Amino acid sequence: MISERFLQARPKPMKYQEMINLSTLLLKNGHLIKGTGEEPLCNTDLLIEEGIIKEIKPTGLIPFNQYHTVDISNMTVMPGLINCHVHVTLEPVGDPFSLLNNENRTKAALRAAVNVKKHLQSGVTYLRDMGGYDNIDLEVKSCVEEGFIPGPGMQVSGKALTMTGGHGHRFGRECDGEDDARKAAREQLKAGADIIKLMATGGVLTPGVEPGSPQLTIKEMAAAIEEAHKAGRKTAAHAQGTVGIKNALIAGIDSIEHGIFLDDETIEMMIAQNTYFVPTLVAPYFIIKYGPEGGAPEYAIEKSKRVEEFHTKSFIKALKAGVKIAMGTDSGTPFNLHDGTVQELLLMVKYGMKPLEVITAATKTAAELLGIDNDYGTLEEGKFADLIVLAENPLTDMQTMLDIKYVYKKGVNVNGQ
Repeated sequence: MISERFLQARPKPMKYQEMINLSTLLLKNGHLIKGTGEEPLCNTDLLIEEGIIKEIKPTGLIPFNQYHTVDISNMTVMPGLINCHVHVTLEPVGDPFSLLNNENRTKAALRAAVNVKKHLQSGVTYLRDMGGYDNIDLEVKSCVEEGFIPGPGMQVSGKALTMTGGHGHRFGRECDGEDDARKAAREQLKAGADIIKLMATGGVLTPGVEPGSPQLTIKEMAAAIEEAHKAGRKTAAHAQGTVGIKNALIAGIDSIEHGIFLDDETIEMMIAQNTYFVPTLVAPYFIIKYGPEGGAPEYAIEKSKRVEEFHTKSFIKALKAGVKIAMGTDSGTPFNLHDGTVQELLLMVKYGMKPLEVITAATKTAAELLGIDNDYGTLEEGKFADLIVLAENPLTDMQTMLDIKYVYKKGVNVNGQ
């Protein structure tokens, strides 16, 4: 029999979220990128209390001897990254779906828990999961919120809605017709989904379907979107081909994911309807680069090679036209690592985005897409202290994003440095 004395003396484990209120923190004398699109502030102090940004002032105006202070002189502080398109239940091996299908649910859940930690420690302080296996993504989110495991803030979609045999059918919710699509959306909402994900077209990683082919119909998507919007939730469409992109826009979608074959008409529609674009440039890039030696399915390599040039051109065209672009990686797809979000930022710069625009896409604009911009996405007084500290200024050299010194989630240093 366990004694009462032993139970009283036994140390209680501290949940991750309980660490937030341990102390007040002053980050002193750094260069600050707010994430608003404004030029950075030099020699700036940032005071954090109970996980909230309390004050931002020029160095010397906040009495540093009153607080636990971290000197970040010559370093740059900016908002934590917000990744709008990930798959935490997928392991980024050559054939993620075969691995998932051959593992039990417990191991898949443990992998997902490790993957959200990887995102957080690499600078992603908030993410949106865009299609999970067997609702594991919902459970992982719950564990993060309850403090059982470390991870970013999360929005999750549960099972993506796809037509019978459509893209993602191996782990999505197959549905056919308006009534079934409506019911499928209601099922995800009942399960706790924050967003409804719709497969408007075929894709690269599903055998036997074409990336450019339309799949769910306008009416099917409109029914699901209506249910999501009634519940105050947003929607996103996996949409690669032009017809499918247009169908999703007509149905009232909130964001277009991938957008490989954008044309002038769909771009004009996106601007008119205030629809966001999440390009995920790294997804086909990594399949082409590492697939032949890494065991990716031949059909995925072949399709990626066919679409990569169109994907890049669509991104450039949307950027020049002024479409709202939010950052997402599609991590979990082949060789697309859960701690590799920065690779997407580097490609965005390579294809014409200015570094400050890229940072805005990965912070402020991403927060607006997710509807969390009142609390996240920029470094402003009253918002959560989700931020990263870099060795150098990324506006001068984006490669410094690969050298993140500290990651703070609600004022807690998650790297333990």
